[in-house]
Amino acid sequence: MIDAFHVRGLVMNGRTPPWRWVWAGAVLGAVALAGCALFPPRAALTVDAGTGPAPVLPAPKRTLLPTLDIAPAVGWRDGATPQAAAGLRVAAFARDLAHPRWLYVLPNGDVLVAESNAPPQPADAPSRGLKGWFAGKAMARAGAGVPSADRITLLRDADGDGVPEQRSVFTEGLASPFGMALVGGDFYVANADALVRFAYRDGQTRLDAPSQKVVDLPAGINHHWTKNVIASADGRRLYVTVGSNSNVGENGLAIEEGRAMIWELDRASGRLRAFATGLRNPNGLAWEPATGALWTAVNERDEIGSDLVPDYITAVKDGAFYGWPYSYFGPHVDVRVQPPRPDLVARAIAPDYALGPHTASLGIVFTHGSALPAAWRQGLVVAQHGSWNRKPKSGYKVIYVPFADGRPAGPPVDLLTGFLDAGENAQGRPVGVAIDRHGALLVADDVGNTVWRVSAVP
Repeated sequence: MIDAFHVRGLVMNGRTPPWRWVWAGAVLGAVALAGCALFPPRAALTVDAGTGPAPVLPAPKRTLLPTLDIAPAVGWRDGATPQAAAGLRVAAFARDLAHPRWLYVLPNGDVLVAESNAPPQPADAPSRGLKGWFAGKAMARAGAGVPSADRITLLRDADGDGVPEQRSVFTEGLASPFGMALVGGDFYVANADALVRFAYRDGQTRLDAPSQKVVDLPAGINHHWTKNVIASADGRRLYVTVGSNSNVGENGLAIEEGRAMIWELDRASGRLRAFATGLRNPNGLAWEPATGALWTAVNERDEIGSDLVPDYITAVKDGAFYGWPYSYFGPHVDVRVQPPRPDLVARAIAPDYALGPHTASLGIVFTHGSALPAAWRQGLVVAQHGSWNRKPKSGYKVIYVPFADGRPAGPPVDLLTGFLDAGENAQGRPVGVAIDRHGALLVADDVGNTVWRVSAVP
């Protein structure tokens, strides 16, 4: 069976035997008949055009070969750091971590770092195929191929000087941990396969009791493995994100059961219900301080061009459907998904604010009440992990979206840049963000194996 990568090898290899040229010609003829281009074009629009409350959404561009533009992971050279915006400074809070992905700050100020990566895939996973093999190689080149440390590390900076005096293993032996939440004496961890709970005492530096499973989460095959969790203000409910198991349901919708959504869990009864659906890969979660609305950052679909589809942030409405896989940004139908569901497309809600195509926007945190300068204290910080399938690249930075009256109120501003070097190698890739007890911004960098601390210039 031939696929896109075979065709590329046939066309570009000058030593290809004559019979293979016939084979390649037949495939290229089929491509022409199907109305697809062979090689992906570069973006026709800027990232800014795909940003904001009304992004430009051009016609989809389907190609036989997927767009691949990997930033090879090289890490930070001695003394190198990201570049902070004017009025801010950045310094390493902790180095030499093992793929730090997510952050959580305990009430006493201790900073927890989930050191984690994708779990092993089962033998029957679609990613085991040739396309998946190439994707795996690409992800490894981008720094995502390392084994998961499966632990949470505690960092304690008691005197607030930006240098932790204590670093210890908080808990280990987890299953690709990501989101964390503390409610009273219950500490929750969203593993790739389950939400678990530990008993916690204030000031504790290591969880000594074993975890208890709260609820299973869709796992096994994990196209999107990260699971996040956040507690409601009164602590009665937990909200858990689960990403899709495919790009646009190409592996069948049966394996998408319980996925591409945010679940609500009642802590007292254990009752689980769908809070919002049609969210391809929701990651960051945060409560907007003025309205109390739950906001999330969502990674949208791929393989219809460098200009589509923008990732986004949105206030999550109870019971809302956001389109995946049948449409994007409300009524924009994705014709790749068969059979179509016009009834669901008619219900699809357009998200509030686009963040640019393929930026891989992950962690979010509101800065209200922080110790950052005034210009940075009324908005949402978003960590953009960076593209692997857009030409030219997008993301690879931390941005700030100003808010007013509980809504985005202007274009985003670069807060932390320089994650790509002059040769477009990835020195780092930002993931999780949090505000520490002293009001500084923390940024987890899983390629640089560092947690960065951003504070006001004195």
